[in-house]
Amino acid sequence: MAKLVFGMNLSLDGYIDHERLAPPDAPLYRHWIEHVRDLAGSVYGRRMYEAMRYWDEDRPEWNAEHHEFAAAWRRQPKWVVSRTLKSVGPNATLIADDVAATIRGLKERLAGELSVSGPELAGSVTELIDEYRLYFHPAVLGHGKPFFTRTRPPLRLVASERIGGDAIRLTYVPA
Repeated sequence: MAKLVFGMNLSLDGYIDHERLAPPDAPLYRHWIEHVRDLAGSVYGRRMYEAMRYWDEDRPEWNAEHHEFAAAWRRQPKWVVSRTLKSVGPNATLIADDVAATIRGLKERLAGELSVSGPELAGSVTELIDEYRLYFHPAVLGHGKPFFTRTRPPLRLVASERIGGDAIRLTYVPA
């Protein structure tokens, strides 16, 4: 049975904004490459999936690590939750209805870790999430998309780790 994990980079005040947070340093970038490489798959909300489509095609400005991340992302199976998209890219399946039932089915049939990507989607399936990974960066944004978009169940801290020069990952499970 797969474990459903929600983890993202965020500011100290709890906001997600990849354009306003500094890019990850080399150790954190390596961490994300390995994380994506090891996933059984990812379930994306529409907005997060559209942002991640950046990795679908090689770009001349990429370095070796960018190519490595893109290859890992392209290989992994993806499920995209959207009522507005009519189609999705390679190695992706569109989910328009019965989101919780579909994710439950994925958890039952897959082994390893399954990532839920996007705070709105994570908020809508909180009862299915087995682990939260908050990657805090030394920035205060003051506004943006919050990591937690809805009321959370009580959580219990199970791990903390410094990754790279500035990021701290806190790992929580439902209490």
